[in-house]
Amino acid sequence: MPKQPFYAGGLCFSCVRCSACCRYESGYVFLSDKDLALLAAEQKMGEAEFIKAYCRWVAFGGGAERLSLKEKAGYDCIFWRDGCLVYAARPRQCRSFPFWDSIMVSAEAWEMAKSGCPGMGKGELHSMARIEACLEECLAEPVITRNNKADT
Repeated sequence: MPKQPFYAGGLCFSCVRCSACCRYESGYVFLSDKDLALLAAEQKMGEAEFIKAYCRWVAFGGGAERLSLKEKAGYDCIFWRDGCLVYAARPRQCRSFPFWDSIMVSAEAWEMAKSGCPGMGKGELHSMARIEACLEECLAEPVITRNNKADT
């Protein structure tokens, strides 16, 4: 019989809108094609214009780069100002927190992330099915990547 994941009984989480995950710490908000389209439309811009204004390419190894939102000085998300300015169109990465593969890998990783988020371990109970659907959505919406190696 396969071992059940640590979250088999579900996990509690409700965002308390503290903005801790949006501010103060460096991090990347990687975008999928769907994220880019939603955000560009929200800002009433074309995608190329949006990328130029709000994004940066981040080295990911082997010459590959991933598209990420920029940060303001002090590491605040470029779309944070007394709250999320694009909440209705926020990227999947933001919508799916804390149910990321890097956090759901183990109970220890969950507990470590929980120490920095007052909404984790409290509020709404998310079933194992809901958590796994969130993880699958992440796989179904890969982030935008480009190869930055010069052709030889």
